[in-house]
Amino acid sequence: MTHSLKYKAKPFTDIFTHDSDINRTKCVRTVPMKVLILGLGRTGTASLRAAMKHLGYVDTYHMMNCSIENPPDALLWMDALCAKYDGQGKKFTREDWDKLLGNCQAVCDWPAIAFAKELIEAYPEAKVILTNRDVDSWHASTLKTVYWRVTDPELKWLSYFDWAASMYYPMLRKFFDTFFEGDFPNRGKEVFLRHYEEVRSLVPKDRLLEYRITDGWDSLCEFLGEPVPKYVSFPNVNDNSDFVARSRRRNRNQVKNVVMRLLVWGMVILLAFGLVCRVLNVHHVAYTLAVPLGYKVALDIRSL
Repeated sequence: MTHSLKYKAKPFTDIFTHDSDINRTKCVRTVPMKVLILGLGRTGTASLRAAMKHLGYVDTYHMMNCSIENPPDALLWMDALCAKYDGQGKKFTREDWDKLLGNCQAVCDWPAIAFAKELIEAYPEAKVILTNRDVDSWHASTLKTVYWRVTDPELKWLSYFDWAASMYYPMLRKFFDTFFEGDFPNRGKEVFLRHYEEVRSLVPKDRLLEYRITDGWDSLCEFLGEPVPKYVSFPNVNDNSDFVARSRRRNRNQVKNVVMRLLVWGMVILLAFGLVCRVLNVHHVAYTLAVPLGYKVALDIRSL
């Protein structure tokens, strides 16, 4: 697993972001996988993640898990993408998925949906939910949000310097280049429709729920065998308007992390240089050279 072997611990100077730093290459499953939510991102997956949490499910893995919450996850996702689309390394088995998703009872959003077939085969006991929406509104929403993030020049620049962005951005770019065949604006809708037909063909009807967020609690709870929450509105996590602003705030905080790291290393280098000078008595040599220079400068000043 080439990319996961490149893991580096979070720099202590990353104080402006609050990402966790868990290297999941040694992790195992701690809770059973119960639900695979395989509708594409921007179909209400953030709202459904919040709903699943309210129903008591121990985390629902979402793109935010690796983009914000624990960036090292992106290295494992990169390995999975390279294995599937490029034939590099071995394809993920249930053991590999358990390392990455072992602390979750459900999974949704991208990049997980690129592995719908693999996850269905790895967890045949899990129920499958296919979140859906009108393909045209989905495409317009994704262009303004996640695809904007894929093409964000600030994030690309940060990927060369920032700890989190260096793992997350290449994986996000890889996902869109492979799953959406390198042309999301023109091929996105076609891929969307093909994906839904594929999932329908892979899952028996008694294990599959076709779901729209506007359906609310009733059909979801009936499918999962959970009681309908009383006096609780279904979550509405609509972040279209805030997505770009939130992403830019994160960019700024990551820039601050980079600047802080440069400042700390600059101070370390200056202190080390000062210590070397002291040990080698360089200040005496510098003084010996400076006196004649100062004298000459004084003469030049008087001659004006």
